[in-house]
Amino acid sequence: MRIGESFVGDGVNAAHINTVAGPRSGPAGAAWAGALASPSAGHVPFVAVLAPSLPVKPLTLFVSKSAPVDDAHGTMIWGPAQAGVAAGVADAVAEGVIPRGDAETDVVIAAVWVNPGAEDADAVYRNNREATRTALRNGVTGGPDIEAVLAARHRPANPFYTAPESADPTSEENR
Repeated sequence: MRIGESFVGDGVNAAHINTVAGPRSGPAGAAWAGALASPSAGHVPFVAVLAPSLPVKPLTLFVSKSAPVDDAHGTMIWGPAQAGVAAGVADAVAEGVIPRGDAETDVVIAAVWVNPGAEDADAVYRNNREATRTALRNGVTGGPDIEAVLAARHRPANPFYTAPESADPTSEENR
């Protein structure tokens, strides 16, 4: 089983993707089937398609991390975000991140964040495509490197919060 993550873009049109990939016959396949069979209010997993009746391979389950708040938000989820995820999975196969032979036997779960304020469908598409491709690559390569993780531990940052430098318990001022 390969687990990956990627955040691409900024502002309301950014994409945050978490992926789980692996053989249908293993834990990833069991999780895929279980998630498909267990929708919850506002979070209905569905198979990502490149076009109607043309699912991407490996079969990819799109799981929204955000319940649609209105029709426009739902359209961003089911339209450009889904198209970006499907294209990103196909890119991973085309680039050899996922071997072509595994495309018939593996599955992918993509947990996808689409901001309710997203406003640019093309940016949502591009960001989700790149984030999916990158998350799948990270899952295969084991990224990020542990040294990058350890270096960032003293000042974690994300689009919603950056820890102050004084939050590092190993810094001189906090000893």
